[in-house]
Amino acid sequence: MLFFRRFKVRTYEVGLAFWEGEFLRLLGPGKHWFFDPLNKLCVDMASLREPRLLHDKLDLIVKSGALRDRAIVLDLKDHERALVWIDDRFVAILPGGQYAYWTGQKRLRTEILDARQVRFEHGEFKTIIRSSTAPKVLEVCTVQREHAGVLFVDGRYVETLGPGEYAFWKGPADAKVVEVDLRETMVDVQGQEVMTADKVTLRLNALLTYRVADPRKVVCQTDDLRQALYRETQLVVRAVIGARELDNFLTDKDAVAKDIEDQVRRRAGELGVLLVSVGIRDVILPGDMKLLMNKVTEAKKAAEANLIARREETAAMRSQANTARLLQENPTLMRLRELEVLEKIALAGKLNVILGEKGLADRVVNLL
Repeated sequence: MLFFRRFKVRTYEVGLAFWEGEFLRLLGPGKHWFFDPLNKLCVDMASLREPRLLHDKLDLIVKSGALRDRAIVLDLKDHERALVWIDDRFVAILPGGQYAYWTGQKRLRTEILDARQVRFEHGEFKTIIRSSTAPKVLEVCTVQREHAGVLFVDGRYVETLGPGEYAFWKGPADAKVVEVDLRETMVDVQGQEVMTADKVTLRLNALLTYRVADPRKVVCQTDDLRQALYRETQLVVRAVIGARELDNFLTDKDAVAKDIEDQVRRRAGELGVLLVSVGIRDVILPGDMKLLMNKVTEAKKAAEANLIARREETAAMRSQANTARLLQENPTLMRLRELEVLEKIALAGKLNVILGEKGLADRVVNLL
């Protein structure tokens, strides 16, 4: 028995016998005796409790045909991927290569996919992409709510994706998803120093509101949408205000804002953007210009006040002239007017009558 060797294979094991490094055969459960005086036999034990057969000489074992009735062998090409379920539970995504899974102990199900179809889609998508093996073979991305994803494969536009999760095979092609925000966004164009047509330098702040209408255009036309809109608005503001005098600009800012909006809207459309509004938020004048305009405003208000006072005086004098003309033309109306005056005097207090020359005394007596 000195030259015999014994190997025991348990019921949940399979023995892998190698003679001088060459695969010999599989050993089933039980005790196995081998005549091996030169110690050239090697038996590796593979557990059937582990469904996948891992061995550095798997290719030799597969080539021998010994696994034909004992295991499922997957020989995946570079563009192929395999999905593996054990006992109806997903366990792995396999890249190109050779794999073997024991049958009999557990329920095994496999599915082979072509990775040249770059986008991965499956009925059990969420379960698969959350497996531990997914990051090795899949590029997973998420397009957030109120966003759009622009998909490029090998630098070429493919499609625009809505909100959700997406996965793409690594290796066969380079897939990239550029996420674009579809919500309304504001660009604050601050501190713009502009010279008007009459050589007055002023500082103003503008506000631009927009939303993306064509995500593909936005991604393909510019690398920084906000910066592009900022620069475009800045140039338009300088051109529009620079063609107007200060008084014209200050008295009709709404028309200026409308002109700016129309010009920016055309450029925004070329970038795939829908312009919601453009407004001039603040206008800041130089200190000396403020003093000068305050003086002008003060002088205008003073002139208006004087004009109003003169108009009132003229109206009062015209009214008095009309009254005098009526009294002169109508003696009875004159008499009534005199009685009203005496009545007011009598009500006010003591009435002192001082008589002078005879003619005046007669008139007062007659009046009383």
